[in-house]
Amino acid sequence: MKEKRVVAALGRGAFGETFPEQQKNIKRAAEAIADLVEQKYQIVITHSNGPQVGMIQTAMTEFAKLDSRYTVAPMSICGAMSQGYIGYDLQNAIRKELLNRGIFKPVSTVITQVRVDPFDKAFQHPTKVIGRVMTKDEAEAEEEKGNYVVEEDGGYRRIIASPRPIDIYEIDAITALLDAGQLVIAAGGGGIPVMEQGTSLKGASAVIEKDYTAAKLADMVDASHLLILTSKEQMYIDNGETPIGRISVEEAIRLMDEGHFDPITTLPKIDASVSFVSSGEGRTAIITKLENAYQGIKERMGTIIQ
Repeated sequence: MKEKRVVAALGRGAFGETFPEQQKNIKRAAEAIADLVEQKYQIVITHSNGPQVGMIQTAMTEFAKLDSRYTVAPMSICGAMSQGYIGYDLQNAIRKELLNRGIFKPVSTVITQVRVDPFDKAFQHPTKVIGRVMTKDEAEAEEEKGNYVVEEDGGYRRIIASPRPIDIYEIDAITALLDAGQLVIAAGGGGIPVMEQGTSLKGASAVIEKDYTAAKLADMVDASHLLILTSKEQMYIDNGETPIGRISVEEAIRLMDEGHFDPITTLPKIDASVSFVSSGEGRTAIITKLENAYQGIKERMGTIIQ
């Protein structure tokens, strides 16, 4: 029987804010993924990079201030760096967990570029907060460069666009690794946002919402399940009082239209799930807690959209 393909999207809770936290938390993620491998699922993992990409961007900016020979790292490069080091930690943790269970399965990380539209309206309405808190003078200097900033408690922060993913350039490599029986980590942090310029790919100053990229990835590898693993057992409405269990695409669309979800945090999860389920036959999206990955894939727990 053909193994079912699952795209598992890990939220920021799977990693933490610092290197030591990541080393600790990633073990839980490895255990959850290994549970799915034991059930003979083909797994593609994508993941958040929220704290990590901001940390890298801040560090590179401060470094450039200390040595005039260096420039501030573009967001696309920061995204690539975060994919590399998160993938390094994650693939090693999963490999170890699988071997401890007597399972030999190669684990590979693919540095993944995702095409975005340069005319996406998101570039005029940035929403993603990144980097350290700045003073007013620093914020004004950022604005003079053409960057966006927002005022918050304690100072100012830079904000960047979150455009929709259009295509995944490394999809053939990802599919080939899956066909070869490997577990693949790809499109970390929503993928490195790039725009086509002739035969070249130019990095965009943006961070793609990982849930939308997870849905695009799941569609392109023809997965049967999209598993969004977050910090809560399921989604809620009515100010967190009413849990959402099993619902249809039509019901999910109605809840979105009625404005039940926060546009920054929860709406992308539901919207991405609807996009994936409605783009093919026999597909299911599950949103649940990381530790409940096995129960979620068995449709015993979480918010289930089909």
